[in-house]
Amino acid sequence: MYKVAQLSVPRFDRCGVSCLIVAMAASPDVPALARKLRAGDRATLARAITLIESKRADHQQQAHLLVQELLPDTGKATRVGITGTPGVGKSMTIDALGTCLTGKGHRVAVLAVDPSSTRTGGSILGDKTRMARLAIDPNAFIRPSPAAGTLGGVASKTRETMLICEAAGFDVILVETVGIGQSETAVSDMTDFFLVLMLPGGGDELQGIKKGVVEIADMIAVNKADGDNIKRARAAAGEYRAALHILTPRSPTWMPPVVTYSALTGDGIAELWQQVLAHRQQLSAVGEFGARRREQQVKWMWSMLEDRFHLRLKTDARLKARLPAIEKAVADGALSPALAVEEIAAALGV
Repeated sequence: MYKVAQLSVPRFDRCGVSCLIVAMAASPDVPALARKLRAGDRATLARAITLIESKRADHQQQAHLLVQELLPDTGKATRVGITGTPGVGKSMTIDALGTCLTGKGHRVAVLAVDPSSTRTGGSILGDKTRMARLAIDPNAFIRPSPAAGTLGGVASKTRETMLICEAAGFDVILVETVGIGQSETAVSDMTDFFLVLMLPGGGDELQGIKKGVVEIADMIAVNKADGDNIKRARAAAGEYRAALHILTPRSPTWMPPVVTYSALTGDGIAELWQQVLAHRQQLSAVGEFGARRREQQVKWMWSMLEDRFHLRLKTDARLKARLPAIEKAVADGALSPALAVEEIAAALGV
């Protein structure tokens, strides 16, 4: 077991509160943060996640120490990834499911990866307004994270944030994806159960299936099965069920079910959670659940390594000086992209 370095905040007897705040921001007391997180302090949880999301090198180092300190307190929560195309009702579903779970005594953390503008980098971060009941639930914690600059729209620090929430006592972690690009695969790699939400009545239902997403789904749930939509929802579910039979399931132990529900009325919400529990029980019985968790850790390592190389590309002074000329040569057709990559890799020593 690695030991976390003992860090402390310098004392400023005459400088006042502002200096103390600056000192804490510059050098967080990792053991103190860990103690408060284990005690379930919500303000400390928010501060710890901000530390993890910080791009400052010193903050990143402190964040790594904090995660290492808290590792023994993690791994007990149920991690569920939720995806679906925009408009399918992801936030409303999470609000209904989370409220159902807190009513059963669970503590629920929602990590909502918020779409960011690729041009300005700005995010709306409006998940709390879309999850009105959970936002005021004392047993729930919602943290929207901007997705800019990360593969597939998945916030680069979601894994660390998930562990921090587990250490703070949250036993259910719901990770909402933006529902575009490769974010589904990335979230599937960090969660135990991957739920894909679909809509009824969108024309040819099979046209809406993205094979890659369905292949990694642990369950497909057709939303808006209420009122006049019930028959259409059931018909859509039947088509999705038939489609799954011709695809190879993610697990040889689990055949993904297809269910209908209504996030508006709450019908079928409790059944969604029963499927999550059944999945965990079934995979645990054959050792597959533990294997999936170990695989998550390894994929996390490789993801962080890729982030490290990407950061090196952006910060290496010598390479930054050469990149404009390389880009110009590629744009002008004087240098092939393949040879450009070789030149950049050689400059990085890889």
